[in-house]
Amino acid sequence: LLLAASYPFMKRYTYLPQVYLGATFGWAIPMAFAAQTGAVPRVGWLLFIGNVLWASVYDTIYAMVDREDDLHIGVKSTAILFGDADRFLIGVLQALLILDLVLVGRVAGLGAWYYAGVAGAAALASYHQYLIRDRDPQQCFRAFLHNHWLGMVVFAGIVVDYLSR
Repeated sequence: LLLAASYPFMKRYTYLPQVYLGATFGWAIPMAFAAQTGAVPRVGWLLFIGNVLWASVYDTIYAMVDREDDLHIGVKSTAILFGDADRFLIGVLQALLILDLVLVGRVAGLGAWYYAGVAGAAALASYHQYLIRDRDPQQCFRAFLHNHWLGMVVFAGIVVDYLSR
């Protein structure tokens, strides 16, 4: 709870509050593995890293909506840190997320349906890049709101993969 409550204050002290948000949301992953098994396996850390990457992507896109206001009031974000390289660096983070999801699939022994979900996530990431291409705040907000579908297609891939066994 302390981590979640402290997130808004991170914008005053660091240009990486989006990474902090991802770590805060994702910390439940290694905690759950440790609670259930007494250890955090490689797949647990890969899932945590994926969560940090995904949150960093969608929250940076959200920060692009408020960038001008944030600059005016002195609030920090990855969107401000990335500057004109924002779309490129979001793309790098998206590519790392997809790579991470592929590694999760390999380590967990997941099959074709899972990878179909990951391919769908890659397609959606490309669509989000299309939406933010002009840095228009409304389109950036649209990409942010649409980001839940990325998680949904990965989840659907996991479910269908397990049901098809």
